[in-house]
Amino acid sequence: MENTITVYVTDLNGVEHEVMAPTDMNLSLMEAIRLNELQIKATCGGMAMCATCNVIVNSDHQLPEMKEAEEDMLDEAFVLDVEGSRLSCQIPITPELEGLKVSLGALTGE
Repeated sequence: MENTITVYVTDLNGVEHEVMAPTDMNLSLMEAIRLNELQIKATCGGMAMCATCNVIVNSDHQLPEMKEAEEDMLDEAFVLDVEGSRLSCQIPITPELEGLKVSLGALTGE
């Protein structure tokens, strides 16, 4: 499909899912995961205020630099002391993310 990328999301059970994500709707990775009906809490709804949408990036994709709010939230969430942790609500879906691989983090399950 034109204007759609595939992102690979590994759930908390270790099962990898293909997430189809439109690049022309201004969605975040968290929103794309939800649209594909995977379990992700995202308690604050994408405001970088809870860290329950955290993911571990498992591929070498160049992601946007973290903003201060995301860094602060990841610093406060002590269980997220994992290299590659990001808040999925702060990662915009762009064509450059084609093939991105992430795992849902410890706080994401429902």
